[in-house]
Amino acid sequence: MTPASENPRWLTAEQRLAWLDMVRVLTRLPAILDAQLERDAGLSFFEYHVLSMLSETPDRTLRLSRLAQLTSSSLSRLSNVVKRLENRGLLRREPDPDDGRASRAVLTPEGLASVELAASGHVTTVRELVVDALDPAQLDQLRTAHERILERLDPAAATRPEWLES
Repeated sequence: MTPASENPRWLTAEQRLAWLDMVRVLTRLPAILDAQLERDAGLSFFEYHVLSMLSETPDRTLRLSRLAQLTSSSLSRLSNVVKRLENRGLLRREPDPDDGRASRAVLTPEGLASVELAASGHVTTVRELVVDALDPAQLDQLRTAHERILERLDPAAATRPEWLES
């Protein structure tokens, strides 16, 4: 037993409400995004996220280990999804020319078309549920709050795509 668990710092009523509201967002939003993407494009949110990460790289190719980081996924979970997407012709796996022990995922033209088809409905849903619910100052506060939390969850910023501006 650690000292912190012997004498926990309980949340105040206001902190508890903020935490429980965050839990509600974390559980409701993925389910809604999954349903929208499945209905509009036949993709789960995770499948869309994998395809969109590939679509945003210049050569539409990523080493699987990097793709796992960017999607906050284990390699085994990613491998299962990559296999499904590969079977659907949306991406292909190939050996990494820089390291023959590693594999890369390459977005196919069909995969690019699929992510492009899904993107419009996805961004509309994201805008409706999150972006348009906040004024610009609130959106900036949300971004700042997420950055502060991510400094603790991901101090090396391993999940941050290189192509995003700071």
